[in-house]
Amino acid sequence: MAHFLPAYCNLNPATSLKPHVERVNYSSAYFPSVPLRPSRLSSKDSIFSKKGNTPRCNIFCAATLSQEAQSLSNSSQVPSDGSKPKRVMVIGGDGYCGWATALHLSNKNYEVAIVDSLVRRLFDHQLGIDTLTPIASIHDRIERWKSLTGKSIKLYIGDICDFEFLSETLKSFEPDSVVHFGEQRSAPYSMIDRSRAVFTQQNNVIGTLNVLFAIKEFAEECHLVKLGTMGEYGTPNIDIEEGYITITHNGRTDTLPYPKQASSFYHLSKVHDSNNIAFACKAWGIRATDLNQGVVYGVRTDETEMHEELCNRFDYDGIFGTALNRFCVQAAVGHPLTVYGKGGQTRGYLDIRDTVQCVELAIANPAKPGEFRVFNQFTEQFSVNDLAHLVTKAGEKLGLEVRTVSVPNPRVEAEEHYYNAKHTKLVELGLQPHLLSDSLLDSLLNFAIQFKDRVDQKQIMPNVSWKKIGVKTRTVVS
Repeated sequence: MAHFLPAYCNLNPATSLKPHVERVNYSSAYFPSVPLRPSRLSSKDSIFSKKGNTPRCNIFCAATLSQEAQSLSNSSQVPSDGSKPKRVMVIGGDGYCGWATALHLSNKNYEVAIVDSLVRRLFDHQLGIDTLTPIASIHDRIERWKSLTGKSIKLYIGDICDFEFLSETLKSFEPDSVVHFGEQRSAPYSMIDRSRAVFTQQNNVIGTLNVLFAIKEFAEECHLVKLGTMGEYGTPNIDIEEGYITITHNGRTDTLPYPKQASSFYHLSKVHDSNNIAFACKAWGIRATDLNQGVVYGVRTDETEMHEELCNRFDYDGIFGTALNRFCVQAAVGHPLTVYGKGGQTRGYLDIRDTVQCVELAIANPAKPGEFRVFNQFTEQFSVNDLAHLVTKAGEKLGLEVRTVSVPNPRVEAEEHYYNAKHTKLVELGLQPHLLSDSLLDSLLNFAIQFKDRVDQKQIMPNVSWKKIGVKTRTVVS
């Protein structure tokens, strides 16, 4: 069991961002000591230093590569006109989507910087949960990437809710594009109790506002690529368009933002982000692309497969685990697949390999100044029952006995509904999707089987109820 104490957005890292390692120790006032459930992570995987429980917070900027090191890379071609590689700042680059994206862009010869507070790793410690895969520290990850490819990824550790840190980071790196993954991304997490709901909206909305102001003041030509969510739309009884809908009302016609029907405090934070970004584009001429992403599955990309220290996280618990990943782990350990309610909940899904591809396409084809683009980022639609059926069939081929149970739905959502969302814009830009095939399901299941000894079955069942959220800080029982 672990009590939640939020990591508030008032960190004060050093603002001198020099191209070498600087060690900054935050006081315990920012990351208070909390009773932590013992973690299966090794000491090098922890965000804590070896000297007590103070987070190891470094500002790390890798040195310029030599020509010899550059030649080791298997990336795409260097710009033929002799221009400098485009610079991309990945906020939240230590997370699930962010890490895969940072490696992919680096491999494509972009100059990449990761900005991250490492708070996602702290959530695991506070909640007593763990990724299925053992993941290395961000420092070891980046060092391994350089040793394998000769490519450097700069690292700035700090909180984007601290505007001084963010502005100094932006001025130091001078990005052409900012890819913004740096938000609390779990709907169940935002619905545990008041403190987590407040943290989610404070972190997400204020962080994004800071990014907008930093771009306005210090990088006005920079293109913001923001990760949104298909969950902003809800499940309307009409087709979901890509961001905008043309309406005729009382004889007059206009194109308006598509109505939003968010279903958690997390999804609402994304709606607030979208409105703030749209306004900033209109008022300040910022260029921005909002990627309304579906549910992501999988763990492997070309880059993360290069070495075990580059492995991505794989969440299967009831708070951060997504449906297909959870089902594969449940099948691997002989736990019934947990279908919430009637199982007719339908959403858009995509492979993590397509996430990185979509981000690259958005960067390579930037929005115009003052333009707020919205792309629906998914490749296929499945209901929860569809996924359970697919995993059951794939599991049986591997000799697994897979069964499904219906559990009470902890969420407030329609369990049977119409769902047809458009997703053409990224395909028109060149997206080549990896569809959910039998071979991919086989790969996912084998991956889950490989690490099944790390599965904590007490974390599988949902324990966060939308209707029972309360004021008091909850102890999450594992």
